[in-house]
Formats: sequence, structure tokens, C-alpha cells
Amino acid sequence: MPSLFRIGSYLVFFWSNENFEPIHVHIGKGKPSPNATKVWLTASGGCIIANNSSRIPLNELNDMLEIIAAQHFMICEEWKNHFIVDEIKFYC
Repeated sequence: MPSLFRIGSYLVFFWSNENFEPIHVHIGKGKPSPNATKVWLTASGGCIIANNSSRIPLNELNDMLEIIAAQHFMICEEWKNHFIVDEIKFYC
């Protein structure tokens, strides 16, 4: 479970067993959780909320989406390195 970075008290990470899904990250309060919010990365460099299972307030989540989009390249590189892939599948 690679931790990518923190945004305040939230941790941005991905699970090591989800390499067959399109690229995405999870956001959890403090530590990884099965109920973490899921965010898809898009081919255009943005991101889309898949679910907000951890019930992050919308204003905070929107701020986090901007930060995640700004880190798009770094997240993609970490995904490639962790899962040892050359190509990334995007949700859209």
C-alpha cells in the first residue's frame, strides 16, 4: 500500500492489489481504510470522484481534487513503478 502524500490530515494512497483497475487513488483520514474515498485519474490530466465513502466534506474534497490533478504526473509515475507497467489504463 504505497502512500503518495498527505493533504492536511488526509492520506492519498493506492492499494497494492488494484493494479488491474484503471489508475486511481484513495483518500483516507489519517490512515488507509477500506472505506476511503476513491478518485479516478483521467487521460486529460484531471480526476473524477468515483465515490466519497469516507464522507469528506465537499468543499475539502474539491480542494483535494485540485491537488491530486496537480500531482497527476507524479501519481502516474508512482503507479508505473509500483505495478511495474509501461502503459496506464485510465477511467476516461
